[in-house]
Amino acid sequence: MRTLMLLVLSIGLLTATEKKPFSIEALYQMKSVSDVQLSPDGKKIAFTVTTFNLEKGTSNNDIYLMNADGGDPIQLTNNEAADFHPRWHSDGEHLLFISTRENGPQVWMIRTTGGEAGQLTDFPMGVSAAEWLNDGYKVIFASKVFKECGADAACNEDLKKNMEEGSIQAHYAKDLFYRHWTQWMDGKRSHLIAYDPDRDEYRDLTPDDYNYPALWGSFSVSPDGRLVSVESNHDKNSWETTNKDVYEIDLNSLRQINRTEDNKGYDGNPQYGPDGKTIAFLRQNTPRFEADLMRLMVQDRKTGKTRELATEVKNSIRNFIWTPDGKGLIIKVAEQGYYPLYYVDAKSGKSHLLIRHATVDSYTANADLSMLYFGSRAIDRPQEIYSAMVKNEKAGEVRKLTGFNDELLKNYDIRPFEELWIPSKTGKKIHTFLIKPHNFDPAKKYPAIINVHGGPQSQWANSFRGDWQIYPAAGYVLAFSNPHGSTGYGQAFTNAISRDWGGKVYEDVMSVTDYIAGLPYVDKERMGAMGWSYGGYMMNWLQGHTTRFKAMVSMMGIFNLKSFYGATEELWFPQWDLGGTPWESDDYVKWSPDSYVKNFKTPTLIITGERDYRVPYSQSLEYFTALQKRRIASELIVFKNDGHWPNHVKSMPFYYNAHLYWFNKFLGGAPAPYDMTKMWQNRAF
Repeated sequence: MRTLMLLVLSIGLLTATEKKPFSIEALYQMKSVSDVQLSPDGKKIAFTVTTFNLEKGTSNNDIYLMNADGGDPIQLTNNEAADFHPRWHSDGEHLLFISTRENGPQVWMIRTTGGEAGQLTDFPMGVSAAEWLNDGYKVIFASKVFKECGADAACNEDLKKNMEEGSIQAHYAKDLFYRHWTQWMDGKRSHLIAYDPDRDEYRDLTPDDYNYPALWGSFSVSPDGRLVSVESNHDKNSWETTNKDVYEIDLNSLRQINRTEDNKGYDGNPQYGPDGKTIAFLRQNTPRFEADLMRLMVQDRKTGKTRELATEVKNSIRNFIWTPDGKGLIIKVAEQGYYPLYYVDAKSGKSHLLIRHATVDSYTANADLSMLYFGSRAIDRPQEIYSAMVKNEKAGEVRKLTGFNDELLKNYDIRPFEELWIPSKTGKKIHTFLIKPHNFDPAKKYPAIINVHGGPQSQWANSFRGDWQIYPAAGYVLAFSNPHGSTGYGQAFTNAISRDWGGKVYEDVMSVTDYIAGLPYVDKERMGAMGWSYGGYMMNWLQGHTTRFKAMVSMMGIFNLKSFYGATEELWFPQWDLGGTPWESDDYVKWSPDSYVKNFKTPTLIITGERDYRVPYSQSLEYFTALQKRRIASELIVFKNDGHWPNHVKSMPFYYNAHLYWFNKFLGGAPAPYDMTKMWQNRAF
């Protein structure tokens, strides 16, 4: 028997080692499955599948349909353009979706029984976040329109053409928020537009000089289609406040009611209850602090009385949905590197755990709340769609409904992970994910990479990322932790980073580094580090405070806090986290990496995006200049068309290859698969 068991084990090990190491090519063979939408009768699920073409640098989205039990999957759309954002009509026979087939993103419609899709809107400024108005086939959508034009399509088209083709080519601003994320505002505002296809008529529902929804905001249509609630910031200095409010708009009179004017912090993500009598939304109590605890609120629309639900939840609520019966809500919470779902009783406000399944993305529930349907991903598995029993003796039983990536997983070694709680000099234990290399041999010594997350108030989660698999496949031990400032470990832990950017986080990162370096299979002389956004800032801070690392990669990182303040767009962030403006707070010198240039010694690769308006790319240029003047090995990559997040398929392959090239050069992992110059010149494939 013992011989048989050893044979079985050896066969299993042989099968595992025969798998190919994960690669850049493997990453772009994967399909992304998202946006789970359950039909009104609970029998069908619509969702989006994204595919990638590495050689062409393109991606494509299509709408799929399957039975709620995962059976009979069909591809509902098949077009070279992107088809996404499926939304069921109340008749259960039609889907609204957004497509880029004609004139940019527009609203299209298709029968769920098949057939050709038909275009609904043809709005020159494009559409986003479209929803049915529950009145025939009318729709409502958000669009960035010229404020003097509103819903006038011809006016918008003429102005757009004049500004793109006219003799004067300039940006013009009269106040701040003149640009955001990757776009210049240029006199445009996000407005809600209603479209009646019977009359071919567009109507501006928010004809004033504010953004509806506010940047990154959302809106909700009432069950009877008479009202819409939307988040908007009406502060004159909206660029330095988080004071978004929930505005309710009567679609006939366009009369507005501010339902949350008593709170000077954030109020947003409004959603009507199924009976239309209540409205739920998320709230932060602290003005100007974007990482304050996010709470769940419900307001009685008639009385205006507002209650907080799920008060026992001590971490921020990311989003929520109502249950179809209106008796409760399902919330997603950031919690110790995971995103579990909880049920909240709408009457008592009490909550209990429904499912903890790594990182849950989109989710929905059937009418009697017996089944959950959700997209989920983990470090060692790409996203697919799952169902889970939430009632009876099988509660919590999870079933995988799709298998778009199953064949790929058979051929490639997707590395498993470990979770560690590493003691820090700060007195806290730091939650850390650890991934070992392909064909791991505990008797060997491997180089290691420490990855610091951005935000800074966010968390590395148990979710699938290219980073988590590509670098271990190249022979690196990879560790990514959640130091002070991370979400998911209590609000006090999150708050601790404000006005302490280079303090406790630095100690946590170095404590994790010491621990990883002490592992028997890690070569402590070949340690590297990487980070994006605040993680890039931390690379720049480490540069001036330690020589432990043989190489670093700094991505979209802050180098000079004073010049960063003068060029970023959302001023509430530095003013809260750094104690005011540069002329009011010493933090801009104390915590600025450029104050420590004389200590710089570590070879560094710098990556940034020319259209990054959050951390302007000039920060990386300043850093590169300092390194070059100090005669420190350094190279610079500037993605010309990208912002704070490089394009996933056009730019990220070069990003991954550059990391492998740089770490191979100084740490000795596997060589980069492509020649950097040829890849840069688009000759690698």
